[in-house]
Amino acid sequence: MATATLDLDGVRARFPSLASGVAFLDAPGGTQCPQSVIDAIAAYLRESNANLGGAFVASRRSDALVENARATAARFLGCRAEETIFGQNMTTLNFALTRAVGRTFAAGDEILVTRLDHDGNVAPWLELADDLELRVDFVEIRDDTTLDLDDLERKLTERTRVVAFPLASNAVGTTPEAARVVALAHEAGALAWADAVHYAPHGPIDVAALGVDVLLCSPYKFCGPHLGLAFGREELLRSWRPYKVRPAADEPAGSRFETGTLAHELLAGFVAAVEYLGALGWDAIRAHERALGQRFLDGLPGRCTLYGIGTMEGRVPTFAFRVDGLTPRAVAERLAERRIAVWDGDYYALEPMTRLGLQPDGAVRAGFVHYNTLEEVDRLLAELAAI
Repeated sequence: MATATLDLDGVRARFPSLASGVAFLDAPGGTQCPQSVIDAIAAYLRESNANLGGAFVASRRSDALVENARATAARFLGCRAEETIFGQNMTTLNFALTRAVGRTFAAGDEILVTRLDHDGNVAPWLELADDLELRVDFVEIRDDTTLDLDDLERKLTERTRVVAFPLASNAVGTTPEAARVVALAHEAGALAWADAVHYAPHGPIDVAALGVDVLLCSPYKFCGPHLGLAFGREELLRSWRPYKVRPAADEPAGSRFETGTLAHELLAGFVAAVEYLGALGWDAIRAHERALGQRFLDGLPGRCTLYGIGTMEGRVPTFAFRVDGLTPRAVAERLAERRIAVWDGDYYALEPMTRLGLQPDGAVRAGFVHYNTLEEVDRLLAELAAI
Protein backbone atom coordinates (compact mmCIF):
# COMPACT_ATOMS: atom_id res chain seq x y z
CA MET A 1 0.00 0.00 0.00
CA ALA A 2 1.43 3.38 -1.03
CA THR A 3 2.27 5.88 1.68
CA ALA A 4 0.14 9.02 1.58
CA THR A 5 2.14 12.05 0.53
CA LEU A 6 1.51 15.79 0.47
CA ASP A 7 1.69 17.98 -2.59
CA LEU A 8 3.75 20.41 -0.57
CA ASP A 9 4.06 23.02 -3.30
CA GLY A 10 0.29 22.94 -3.70
CA VAL A 11 -0.23 23.17 0.04
CA ARG A 12 2.06 26.15 0.45
CA ALA A 13 0.46 27.95 -2.49
CA ARG A 14 -2.76 28.08 -0.47
CA PHE A 15 -1.13 30.19 2.29
CA PRO A 16 -0.58 33.85 1.34
CA SER A 17 1.71 34.46 4.31
CA LEU A 18 4.19 31.78 3.24
CA ALA A 19 5.12 33.78 0.14
CA SER A 20 6.95 36.23 2.42
CA GLY A 21 10.00 33.99 2.67
CA VAL A 22 9.76 33.81 6.47
CA ALA A 23 10.18 30.31 7.84
CA PHE A 24 7.19 30.10 10.18
CA LEU A 25 8.44 27.58 12.73
CA ASP A 26 6.18 29.14 15.37
CA ALA A 27 3.11 26.94 14.85
CA PRO A 28 2.76 25.93 18.54
CA GLY A 29 1.75 29.53 19.18
CA GLY A 30 -0.66 29.65 16.25
CA THR A 31 -0.65 28.49 12.64
CA GLN A 32 -0.98 30.44 9.41
CA CYS A 33 -4.32 30.49 7.56
CA PRO A 34 -4.98 29.24 4.03
CA GLN A 35 -6.75 31.57 1.62
CA SER A 36 -9.95 29.51 1.89
CA VAL A 37 -10.23 30.38 5.59
CA ILE A 38 -9.60 34.06 4.93
CA ASP A 39 -12.18 34.05 2.13
CA ALA A 40 -14.80 32.31 4.29
CA ILE A 41 -14.46 34.91 7.05
CA ALA A 42 -14.68 37.78 4.59
CA ALA A 43 -17.65 36.23 2.75
CA TYR A 44 -19.65 35.92 5.95
CA LEU A 45 -19.05 39.55 6.87
CA ARG A 46 -19.89 40.64 3.35
CA GLU A 47 -23.01 38.52 2.78
CA SER A 48 -24.46 37.13 6.01
CA ASN A 49 -23.51 39.40 8.89
CA ALA A 50 -26.44 39.26 11.33
CA ASN A 51 -27.51 37.88 14.67
CA LEU A 52 -29.52 34.68 15.00
CA GLY A 53 -33.26 34.06 14.95
CA GLY A 54 -34.40 36.81 12.64
CA ALA A 55 -36.95 36.53 9.84
CA PHE A 56 -34.67 38.11 7.23
CA VAL A 57 -32.20 36.47 4.88
CA ALA A 58 -28.88 37.39 6.53
CA SER A 59 -30.10 36.11 9.89
CA ARG A 60 -31.30 32.85 8.34
CA ARG A 61 -27.88 32.42 6.74
CA SER A 62 -26.29 32.92 10.13
CA ASP A 63 -28.60 30.30 11.65
CA ALA A 64 -27.53 27.87 8.93
CA LEU A 65 -23.86 28.69 9.49
CA VAL A 66 -24.03 27.94 13.21
CA GLU A 67 -25.76 24.63 12.51
CA ASN A 68 -23.13 23.76 9.92
CA ALA A 69 -20.32 24.74 12.31
CA ARG A 70 -21.70 22.40 14.96
CA ALA A 71 -21.96 19.56 12.46
CA THR A 72 -18.41 20.25 11.30
CA ALA A 73 -17.13 20.33 14.88
CA ALA A 74 -18.87 17.03 15.56
CA ARG A 75 -17.11 15.40 12.61
CA PHE A 76 -13.78 16.89 13.64
CA LEU A 77 -14.07 15.68 17.24
CA GLY A 78 -15.98 12.43 16.71
CA CYS A 79 -19.02 13.39 18.75
CA ARG A 80 -22.60 14.59 18.32
CA ALA A 81 -23.34 18.16 17.25
CA GLU A 82 -25.24 18.71 20.51
CA GLU A 83 -22.02 18.05 22.43
CA THR A 84 -19.99 20.83 20.79
CA ILE A 85 -19.32 24.21 22.41
CA PHE A 86 -17.75 27.32 20.86
CA GLY A 87 -16.14 30.19 22.72
CA GLN A 88 -13.56 32.93 22.65
CA ASN A 89 -10.64 30.55 23.23
CA MET A 90 -9.78 27.34 25.05
CA THR A 91 -8.89 29.06 28.32
CA THR A 92 -12.11 31.06 28.47
CA LEU A 93 -14.15 27.94 27.75
CA ASN A 94 -12.25 26.01 30.37
CA PHE A 95 -12.90 28.62 33.05
CA ALA A 96 -16.61 28.47 32.17
CA LEU A 97 -16.82 24.68 32.16
CA THR A 98 -14.79 24.24 35.35
CA ARG A 99 -17.09 26.71 37.09
CA ALA A 100 -20.12 24.73 35.94
CA VAL A 101 -18.79 21.35 37.06
CA GLY A 102 -17.60 22.98 40.29
CA ARG A 103 -21.23 23.39 41.32
CA THR A 104 -21.29 19.61 41.78
CA PHE A 105 -18.19 19.48 44.02
CA ALA A 106 -17.82 19.68 47.79
CA ALA A 107 -15.05 20.99 50.03
CA GLY A 108 -12.25 18.44 50.19
CA ASP A 109 -12.81 17.01 46.73
CA GLU A 110 -9.66 16.55 44.68
CA ILE A 111 -8.50 17.50 41.19
CA LEU A 112 -5.41 16.01 39.53
CA VAL A 113 -3.51 17.97 36.89
CA THR A 114 -0.08 17.19 35.42
CA ARG A 115 3.37 18.76 35.29
CA LEU A 116 3.06 18.50 31.49
CA ASP A 117 0.06 20.83 31.21
CA HIS A 118 -0.36 24.26 29.69
CA ASP A 119 -1.67 26.60 32.37
CA GLY A 120 -5.02 26.77 30.56
CA ASN A 121 -5.75 23.35 32.07
CA VAL A 122 -4.18 24.15 35.45
CA ALA A 123 -5.13 27.68 36.52
CA PRO A 124 -8.92 27.17 36.16
CA TRP A 125 -8.69 24.28 38.62
CA LEU A 126 -6.45 26.18 41.02
CA GLU A 127 -8.87 29.09 41.06
CA LEU A 128 -11.84 26.78 41.52
CA ALA A 129 -10.03 25.05 44.38
CA ASP A 130 -9.43 28.40 46.03
CA ASP A 131 -13.13 29.24 45.76
CA LEU A 132 -14.50 25.90 46.94
CA GLU A 133 -11.79 24.58 49.29
CA LEU A 134 -10.84 21.80 46.91
CA ARG A 135 -7.44 20.12 46.70
CA VAL A 136 -5.31 20.19 43.53
CA ASP A 137 -2.37 17.82 43.14
CA PHE A 138 0.13 17.39 40.32
CA VAL A 139 0.99 14.18 38.50
CA GLU A 140 4.73 14.20 37.96
CA ILE A 141 6.72 13.77 34.76
CA ARG A 142 9.97 11.86 34.36
CA ASP A 143 13.23 13.47 33.30
CA ASP A 144 12.47 12.61 29.66
CA THR A 145 9.12 14.48 30.04
CA THR A 146 6.97 11.35 29.80
CA LEU A 147 4.04 11.29 32.20
CA ASP A 148 4.57 9.17 35.32
CA LEU A 149 1.49 6.94 35.21
CA ASP A 150 2.54 5.19 38.41
CA ASP A 151 2.40 8.55 40.16
CA LEU A 152 -1.07 9.14 38.69
CA GLU A 153 -2.24 5.79 39.99
CA ARG A 154 -0.82 6.51 43.46
CA LYS A 155 -2.51 9.90 43.69
CA LEU A 156 -6.00 8.82 42.67
CA THR A 157 -8.36 8.54 45.63
CA GLU A 158 -12.07 8.17 46.23
CA ARG A 159 -12.25 11.96 46.48
CA THR A 160 -10.69 12.55 43.00
CA ARG A 161 -13.31 14.21 40.82
CA VAL A 162 -11.26 15.17 37.73
CA VAL A 163 -8.03 14.13 36.04
CA ALA A 164 -6.98 16.98 33.73
CA PHE A 165 -4.23 16.21 31.21
CA PRO A 166 -2.91 17.19 27.76
CA LEU A 167 -2.99 15.04 24.63
CA ALA A 168 0.31 16.72 23.68
CA SER A 169 2.60 19.14 25.48
CA ASN A 170 2.78 22.58 23.92
CA ALA A 171 6.25 23.00 25.42
CA VAL A 172 8.15 19.79 24.67
CA GLY A 173 5.85 17.89 22.31
CA THR A 174 5.33 14.81 24.50
CA THR A 175 2.12 12.84 23.91
CA PRO A 176 1.02 10.98 27.06
CA GLU A 177 -0.67 7.58 26.95
CA ALA A 178 -4.16 9.04 26.83
CA ALA A 179 -6.01 5.73 26.88
CA ARG A 180 -4.27 4.72 30.11
CA VAL A 181 -4.88 8.11 31.74
CA VAL A 182 -8.58 7.93 30.87
CA ALA A 183 -8.87 4.35 32.10
CA LEU A 184 -7.25 5.16 35.44
CA ALA A 185 -9.44 8.23 35.90
CA HIS A 186 -12.63 6.31 35.20
CA GLU A 187 -11.61 3.41 37.43
CA ALA A 188 -11.41 5.94 40.26
CA GLY A 189 -14.79 7.42 39.34
CA ALA A 190 -13.23 10.68 38.08
CA LEU A 191 -13.82 12.65 34.91
CA ALA A 192 -11.13 12.64 32.19
CA TRP A 193 -10.63 16.27 31.09
CA ALA A 194 -8.35 16.62 28.05
CA ASP A 195 -6.51 19.62 26.61
CA ALA A 196 -6.15 18.85 22.90
CA VAL A 197 -4.99 22.33 21.86
CA HIS A 198 -1.50 21.26 20.91
CA TYR A 199 -2.43 17.84 19.56
CA ALA A 200 -5.16 19.00 17.18
CA PRO A 201 -2.86 20.21 14.34
CA HIS A 202 -0.99 16.92 14.31
CA GLY A 203 -3.54 14.12 14.25
CA PRO A 204 -7.21 13.14 14.24
CA ILE A 205 -9.33 13.45 17.38
CA ASP A 206 -11.98 10.90 18.27
CA VAL A 207 -13.47 11.62 21.68
CA ALA A 208 -15.47 8.39 21.61
CA ALA A 209 -12.35 6.30 21.04
CA LEU A 210 -10.43 8.28 23.66
CA GLY A 211 -13.25 7.95 26.16
CA VAL A 212 -12.74 11.46 27.52
CA ASP A 213 -15.57 13.31 29.23
CA VAL A 214 -14.47 16.83 28.24
CA LEU A 215 -12.00 17.92 25.56
CA LEU A 216 -10.94 21.40 24.50
CA CYS A 217 -8.97 22.72 21.54
CA SER A 218 -8.29 25.90 19.55
CA PRO A 219 -8.92 26.21 15.78
CA TYR A 220 -6.20 28.85 15.42
CA LYS A 221 -3.70 26.07 16.13
CA PHE A 222 -4.93 24.07 13.12
CA CYS A 223 -5.04 26.72 10.39
CA GLY A 224 -8.30 28.32 11.52
CA PRO A 225 -9.23 31.61 13.20
CA HIS A 226 -8.81 32.60 16.84
CA LEU A 227 -11.58 30.64 18.48
CA GLY A 228 -12.17 28.01 21.18
CA LEU A 229 -13.89 24.65 20.72
CA ALA A 230 -14.92 22.11 23.32
CA PHE A 231 -16.65 18.76 23.59
CA GLY A 232 -18.64 17.69 26.61
CA ARG A 233 -20.42 14.39 27.05
CA GLU A 234 -24.11 15.19 26.62
CA GLU A 235 -25.33 13.62 29.86
CA LEU A 236 -22.74 15.64 31.75
CA LEU A 237 -23.66 18.89 30.03
CA ARG A 238 -27.32 18.33 30.84
CA SER A 239 -26.50 17.59 34.47
CA TRP A 240 -24.55 20.83 35.02
CA ARG A 241 -26.17 24.17 35.68
CA PRO A 242 -24.58 26.64 33.25
CA TYR A 243 -23.73 30.28 33.82
CA LYS A 244 -25.89 31.97 31.20
CA VAL A 245 -28.50 34.65 30.66
CA ARG A 246 -32.06 33.46 31.30
CA PRO A 247 -33.54 33.88 27.80
CA ALA A 248 -30.72 31.92 26.13
CA ALA A 249 -31.86 28.59 24.71
CA ASP A 250 -31.16 25.33 26.51
CA GLU A 251 -30.86 23.38 23.26
CA PRO A 252 -28.60 22.08 21.90
CA ALA A 253 -26.98 21.06 25.16
CA GLY A 254 -23.58 22.51 24.35
CA SER A 255 -24.98 25.93 23.51
CA ARG A 256 -25.98 26.45 27.13
CA PHE A 257 -22.29 27.11 27.88
CA GLU A 258 -21.84 29.70 25.13
CA THR A 259 -22.22 33.12 26.70
CA GLY A 260 -23.31 35.96 24.45
CA THR A 261 -23.26 36.11 20.67
CA LEU A 262 -20.79 33.84 18.91
CA ALA A 263 -18.23 35.22 16.47
CA HIS A 264 -20.09 33.96 13.42
CA GLU A 265 -17.43 35.03 10.94
CA LEU A 266 -14.89 32.93 12.82
CA LEU A 267 -17.21 29.94 12.71
CA ALA A 268 -17.20 30.30 8.93
CA GLY A 269 -13.40 30.28 9.03
CA PHE A 270 -13.43 27.22 11.29
CA VAL A 271 -15.58 25.28 8.84
CA ALA A 272 -13.18 26.17 6.02
CA ALA A 273 -10.16 25.09 8.10
CA VAL A 274 -11.65 21.67 8.83
CA GLU A 275 -12.53 21.24 5.17
CA TYR A 276 -8.96 22.16 4.23
CA LEU A 277 -7.44 19.59 6.60
CA GLY A 278 -9.91 16.94 5.49
CA ALA A 279 -8.86 17.38 1.88
CA LEU A 280 -5.22 16.71 2.82
CA GLY A 281 -5.79 13.67 5.02
CA TRP A 282 -4.16 12.95 8.37
CA ASP A 283 -1.97 10.11 7.10
CA ALA A 284 -0.15 12.46 4.72
CA ILE A 285 0.10 15.20 7.35
CA ARG A 286 1.55 12.89 9.97
CA ALA A 287 4.06 11.28 7.61
CA HIS A 288 5.38 14.66 6.49
CA GLU A 289 5.56 16.07 10.02
CA ARG A 290 7.42 13.01 11.23
CA ALA A 291 10.01 13.55 8.50
CA LEU A 292 10.38 17.20 9.53
CA GLY A 293 10.86 16.27 13.17
CA GLN A 294 13.38 13.55 12.39
CA ARG A 295 15.38 15.95 10.21
CA PHE A 296 15.56 18.38 13.12
CA LEU A 297 16.61 15.71 15.63
CA ASP A 298 19.24 14.28 13.31
CA GLY A 299 20.81 17.67 12.65
CA LEU A 300 20.59 19.47 16.00
CA PRO A 301 24.03 20.97 16.71
CA GLY A 302 25.97 19.71 19.71
CA ARG A 303 25.89 23.09 21.44
CA CYS A 304 22.08 22.83 21.62
CA THR A 305 20.48 21.02 24.55
CA LEU A 306 17.14 19.39 23.76
CA TYR A 307 14.52 19.02 26.51
CA GLY A 308 12.15 16.12 25.98
CA ILE A 309 12.03 12.87 24.06
CA GLY A 310 14.98 12.44 21.69
CA THR A 311 13.12 10.45 19.04
CA MET A 312 9.89 10.91 17.10
CA GLU A 313 8.17 8.20 19.13
CA GLY A 314 5.66 9.47 21.68
CA ARG A 315 5.78 13.07 20.54
CA VAL A 316 4.69 15.66 18.00
CA PRO A 317 7.26 17.80 16.12
CA THR A 318 7.55 20.51 18.76
CA PHE A 319 10.97 20.96 20.32
CA ALA A 320 12.26 22.94 23.30
CA PHE A 321 15.99 23.57 23.44
CA ARG A 322 18.68 25.96 24.60
CA VAL A 323 21.86 27.12 22.88
CA ASP A 324 24.97 27.17 25.06
CA GLY A 325 25.96 30.66 26.14
CA LEU A 326 22.84 32.45 24.88
CA THR A 327 19.50 33.27 26.41
CA PRO A 328 16.44 31.88 24.60
CA ARG A 329 15.39 35.46 23.78
CA ALA A 330 18.75 36.22 22.22
CA VAL A 331 18.50 33.12 20.05
CA ALA A 332 14.95 33.98 18.97
CA GLU A 333 16.01 37.52 18.08
CA ARG A 334 19.00 36.32 16.07
CA LEU A 335 16.79 33.88 14.16
CA ALA A 336 14.15 36.55 13.58
CA GLU A 337 16.82 38.71 11.93
CA ARG A 338 17.35 35.80 9.56
CA ARG A 339 13.59 35.51 8.86
CA ILE A 340 13.05 32.42 10.97
CA ALA A 341 10.17 32.63 13.46
CA VAL A 342 10.47 30.64 16.70
CA TRP A 343 9.29 31.23 20.24
CA ASP A 344 11.11 31.77 23.50
CA GLY A 345 9.91 31.82 27.10
CA ASP A 346 7.61 29.41 28.90
CA TYR A 347 4.61 29.52 26.48
CA TYR A 348 2.24 29.42 29.51
CA ALA A 349 3.60 25.95 30.28
CA LEU A 350 4.74 26.90 33.77
CA GLU A 351 4.81 23.40 35.20
CA PRO A 352 7.04 21.65 32.64
CA MET A 353 9.39 24.64 32.44
CA THR A 354 9.73 24.72 36.23
CA ARG A 355 10.13 20.94 36.45
CA LEU A 356 12.93 21.03 33.86
CA GLY A 357 14.69 23.87 35.67
CA LEU A 358 14.26 26.29 32.76
CA GLN A 359 12.68 29.24 34.53
CA PRO A 360 12.77 32.20 34.37
CA ASP A 361 13.98 32.36 30.76
CA GLY A 362 12.33 29.19 29.48
CA ALA A 363 13.66 27.73 26.25
CA VAL A 364 13.65 28.23 22.51
CA ARG A 365 10.70 26.45 20.92
CA ALA A 366 10.56 25.39 17.27
CA GLY A 367 7.40 23.68 16.09
CA PHE A 368 6.70 22.22 12.68
CA VAL A 369 3.38 21.61 10.94
CA HIS A 370 2.46 20.20 7.57
CA TYR A 371 3.13 23.37 5.55
CA ASN A 372 6.76 23.52 6.67
CA THR A 373 9.52 22.15 4.47
CA LEU A 374 12.71 20.17 4.98
CA GLU A 375 14.56 23.17 3.59
CA GLU A 376 13.15 25.35 6.37
CA VAL A 377 14.34 22.82 8.94
CA ASP A 378 17.76 22.92 7.33
CA ARG A 379 17.74 26.74 7.46
CA LEU A 380 17.08 26.60 11.18
CA LEU A 381 19.79 24.01 11.80
CA ALA A 382 22.33 25.97 9.78
CA GLU A 383 21.63 29.17 11.69
CA LEU A 384 21.84 27.39 15.03
CA ALA A 385 25.21 25.98 14.03
CA ALA A 386 26.41 29.43 12.97
CA ILE A 387 25.21 31.46 15.97
